[in-house]
Amino acid sequence: MGLNVAQKLIKDHLVSGEMTPGAEIGLKIDQTLTQDATGTMVMLELEAMGVDRAKTEASAQYVDHNLIQEDSKNPDDHLFLQSAAKRFGLYYSKPGNGVSHPVHMQRLARPGKTLLGSDSHTCANGCMGMLAIGAGGIDVAMAIAGEPFYVKMPKVWGVKVTGELPEWVSAKDVILEMLRRHGVKAAANHVFEYYGPGVKNLSAMDRHVIANMGAELGATGTVFPSDEETRRFMKQEQREDEWIELVADEGATYDLEEEINLSELEPMIAKPTSPGNVVPVREVAGEPIYQSYIGSSANPGYRDFAIASKIVEGRKVAENVSFDLNPTSRQMLLDLSKEGHIANFIQAGGRLHQAGCNGCIGMGQAPATGRNSLRTTPRNFPGRSGTKEDRVFLVSPETAAASALTGVITDPRTLDMKYPKVDEPKNPTVDVDLLQEPLPEEEAKQVELVKGPNIATIPKMDALPEDLEVPILLKMGDDISTDEILAGGARVLPYRSNLPEISKFCFEIVDETYYDRAMKIRDQGGHAIVGGQNYGQGSSREHAALAPRYLGLKVAIVKDFARIHWQNLANFGILPVTFVNEEDWNVLEQGDILQFNQLRDKIQESNQLEVKVKGKDKTIKVEHALSPRQLEFILMGGLINWVKERLNR
Repeated sequence: MGLNVAQKLIKDHLVSGEMTPGAEIGLKIDQTLTQDATGTMVMLELEAMGVDRAKTEASAQYVDHNLIQEDSKNPDDHLFLQSAAKRFGLYYSKPGNGVSHPVHMQRLARPGKTLLGSDSHTCANGCMGMLAIGAGGIDVAMAIAGEPFYVKMPKVWGVKVTGELPEWVSAKDVILEMLRRHGVKAAANHVFEYYGPGVKNLSAMDRHVIANMGAELGATGTVFPSDEETRRFMKQEQREDEWIELVADEGATYDLEEEINLSELEPMIAKPTSPGNVVPVREVAGEPIYQSYIGSSANPGYRDFAIASKIVEGRKVAENVSFDLNPTSRQMLLDLSKEGHIANFIQAGGRLHQAGCNGCIGMGQAPATGRNSLRTTPRNFPGRSGTKEDRVFLVSPETAAASALTGVITDPRTLDMKYPKVDEPKNPTVDVDLLQEPLPEEEAKQVELVKGPNIATIPKMDALPEDLEVPILLKMGDDISTDEILAGGARVLPYRSNLPEISKFCFEIVDETYYDRAMKIRDQGGHAIVGGQNYGQGSSREHAALAPRYLGLKVAIVKDFARIHWQNLANFGILPVTFVNEEDWNVLEQGDILQFNQLRDKIQESNQLEVKVKGKDKTIKVEHALSPRQLEFILMGGLINWVKERLNR
C-alpha cells in the first residue's frame, strides 16, 4: 500500500514506537524554531541542562513578538537571545526582520524535513512539504540538544482540494470554511494533508495561510506536497538547490477523508470569541467596525497585502476606522514599498507598523472597548488583543480592506469595483543575510550569556508526593485557552524570563483572585484546578503551565486537553488527568478538597485513579494518558529534573 506525504515524513524520521494511531512515537527533529515570547525560557533551559551546542541541522531564534520597548525589559531580553544564539550555535533573526513563520519559510524551510517550534503556529511551514509541529519550549530545548520529540502517532486527515478560488475569495476563506465545518477541537491528534487537483491553484503562501490555522482546529500539523509550486517559491528565494519533490504515492489512503471545492467558497468570518465561530460574511454584513488589521502569520504573503492595497488605492478608509498594516517581514516591506503598495495604504489613511507579530499577540494595536475589530490574525480568544472586552473577528485581507472603506463589515463582493489583479514583483527582494549565521563551535564556547536584571533562574520543582490533599482552587468550563490561563500582550510578556513576576497575571481573565489565593496555600501542599473540554487550546507558550506550577498547581482534572498544553503540564510535573465519567465535572465544586492516596504507586500500576472528595463522601474516577517515559519525569517533578539526573549519572 502506498504512503501519503505525512506518513512518509513520519516514517523517515521515526526513531522509536510504531506508526499506530494513538501510540507514542519518537521523531528525529531536523530543525527548530523559537521566538522571543518562548525562546528566553528555552535558552535558560538549555543552560540549566548543560547543553553545549545545537545538534540539529538548523535551529533559529527569532525576535518577533515582544518588539515594544517601553522600558529595558524587552531590549535586555533581545540581547540575551542574541548572545544565547551565538553560544548554542543558532541562527538569529533580530527585531524588525519579521514574523518567525514566513521568515523561516523564506530562508530555512526544506521539503522532507521535520521542524519543531515553541510556537503553536510552527505548523505553518507544513506548506513546504515539511512535518512542522508546535510544542512547548522544553520539548524544543530537548530537540536542540539532539533528543527525539515524542508525540502520539496522529491519524492523517486527507482533504482533497478541487476547483479554483473565485474572485474576492482567498486562502483565509478556505481555512475558515474548515473551521466552520469542524470547530476548534475536531482535529486533535490528526495531521491534515491537502492533496488533489486544486492544490496547484494555491500558491506557496496560500498554503502557508491554510497550514498556519490548522492549529486552530487542534491539529498536530498540516502537510502539503512539495511540488512545482514549492520549487517555484524556493527558486524565487534563491534556494532551488534545496528543493525535492515529495508527493503521496499512487494508491495512498487516509484515516479520514473529505473534499473542499475551492470554486464553491465565499467570504467567511469568525465571530467573537473563537476561531471556530464561523459564518459567511454576508450574514453579519452592516455591523460597524472600529479597526481593520492586515498582517500576521495567518496572512503573511505579498498578495495578501497587495490585494488590500489595490482595493483601497485612490480611496479613503472610513473616518472612524483604524486601518492597521503589519508587514510580516523586512523582505515583504521592501517589495511592498517598491511596488507602491505602502503609498496606497498611507494615502488611504492606513497606519504602518513594524514587521512583526504586533497586535496578533496583543503587543500594541488594542481595539477600543466593546468596538468591533476585523483582523487577518489566526486567533480571537477573549482578551488576546490586549482589550479585556474585545470583539475581534477573523477575516481575509479582501474583507478587511472592503470593510475599512465602508466602516461596516462588508462582503467584498458587494464593492462597486472590479476584483483587482495582483502580480508578484518581477525582481522580488531576497535578503540572503537576513539571519545571523551560527558561530563556529570553538568561538561559540567563548560567548558569555548577556542577562539583564529581569531574567530569573527557573525555580526548583519538587517531586510528586506519595499522598496528596489539595483544594480545587478554580473550576472552569469548556475551551479555556492559554491566553486565558496566562495572557500575552504588552503588560505580561516582558516578564517571560521572570517566572515569579509573570505568575502574577495567571488566570486573571478567568478569576482575578486566583494569584492571591494560590500564594496563600502554595507552601501548604498546593492546589488543583478543574476544567471542561479542550482545556489549554491555543498558544504553545509553556508559561501557561510553568506559572500555575510556580503557584502550586499539582493536578489538572478536565474533560479533555489540547495536545500541546497537556504535554506542557506533564513536562513541568503537573499531573494531567481526565474524568472517566464526564458527568463528574458536575460533582466537583470550587473549594472541594481532593485526596489522592498512594499516588506515585497507583499512576504506575494503572491509568485509572480514584479520587476522594474530603468530607462529602464522594469518590470520582480519573484517568491519565501518560507514557512510561512521561511517568518517569512526572514522578521526578518534571523534565528538567529528569534531564539533570541523566546528565549526572
